[in-house]
Amino acid sequence: MERSIDLDQAAAQIAARRQRWAAGGLVAGPLTWRDEAAAWPQPLEGDRSRVADPDSIGIRITGPADAELSVVLFRGGWADADFLAGLADEVVCESPRVGSPQVFGELLDDYVFRAFGRSWSGPSSVS
Repeated sequence: MERSIDLDQAAAQIAARRQRWAAGGLVAGPLTWRDEAAAWPQPLEGDRSRVADPDSIGIRITGPADAELSVVLFRGGWADADFLAGLADEVVCESPRVGSPQVFGELLDDYVFRAFGRSWSGPSSVS
């Protein structure tokens, strides 16, 4: 698989947001890694040190009113995002292109806003 995105840098984008999410009442699960070099079916690992050749990372975030967001970023430069907002009556599934870890961080901010209903990207969002 093409290596367009440094997944360790993308993981840092998630880590930078965890405290704000928690302060706002969101629960971010553990980061999961998939190893391209692992035998099929490739297991998801929670420990980065167990992954020799990462080809994806994922995160699941839950919040009020049964809202839930799942985002998986692939090193080839695309993401799979699925969420069910508390007031929505359907699951939203999207697969945007991602050009950099910074764009991935912006994408996370957008999806968290769409899934949970307010901005979680800046200090003013935690009240």
